[in-house]
Amino acid sequence: MTETPKKPERIAKVLARRGVASRRAAEKLIEAGRIKVNGKVIDSPALNVTDADQIAFDDKPVAEAQATRLWLYHKPSGLVTTTRDEKGRDTVFDALPEELPRVVSVGRLDLNSEGLLLLTNDGEVKRKLELPATGWTRKYRVRIHGAPKDEDFAPLRKGLTVDGERFQPMTVSLDRQQGRNAWATIALKEGKNREIRRAMEAVGFRVNRLIRVSYGPFQLGDLKAGAVEEVRARVLRDQLGLDAPKPQVGKKSVSRQRSGQNRRPAPSKNKAKR
Repeated sequence: MTETPKKPERIAKVLARRGVASRRAAEKLIEAGRIKVNGKVIDSPALNVTDADQIAFDDKPVAEAQATRLWLYHKPSGLVTTTRDEKGRDTVFDALPEELPRVVSVGRLDLNSEGLLLLTNDGEVKRKLELPATGWTRKYRVRIHGAPKDEDFAPLRKGLTVDGERFQPMTVSLDRQQGRNAWATIALKEGKNREIRRAMEAVGFRVNRLIRVSYGPFQLGDLKAGAVEEVRARVLRDQLGLDAPKPQVGKKSVSRQRSGQNRRPAPSKNKAKR
């Protein structure tokens, strides 16, 4: 007996769930003429499709959606978090192990930032984890030039506006002075472009190193720069309410070290929840 296709869904949502790109990025792929349905290039993200439709991205068939999976990745400094870079710079996706399926990143870390980046094969999960309503805290270890006092961070704790953009209150603790630099820990629940760097500059301090150490319940711990580790199925069920396949024995952690990218972050007491 032939299985009845599921009810029609918007093509961008289907592409996101299959891990091609986020919904917004999928819409741009459609506008660029890179998506075909049943052999024909489409030009509108308003198209509805079912499982019976054949979808292709850059003339390559798009596989059916797989069980949701999530990985922790220790992004080194010097990589951009994009699939393609107009300036020809190395990207996060160029550095990932070849055995990983097609994945998208949950949020971004800018070129000079490092630390925990979540990767998933499910664009809908990406969207869910990025929503402010999810309420997950992102925590960072931040090194700044100068000798700040705790009261210097009061504007960040209250929330401030930089170049017309409002930043929500951050949790800031001054950890220690190290020569001409100081280390602080910052936690926030949104991820606007270069938010911490811009906020620090607004109160007179320049960030010269920024390491994300956690994203919600997921922590960087001792994961080495350039390494990838899959989140266990049990953790996905507990944290996201999702069923997921167990990682293969011996495949839990894989890494691809590149020259100059094996720097370790500043010592931290955080331990990864995986």
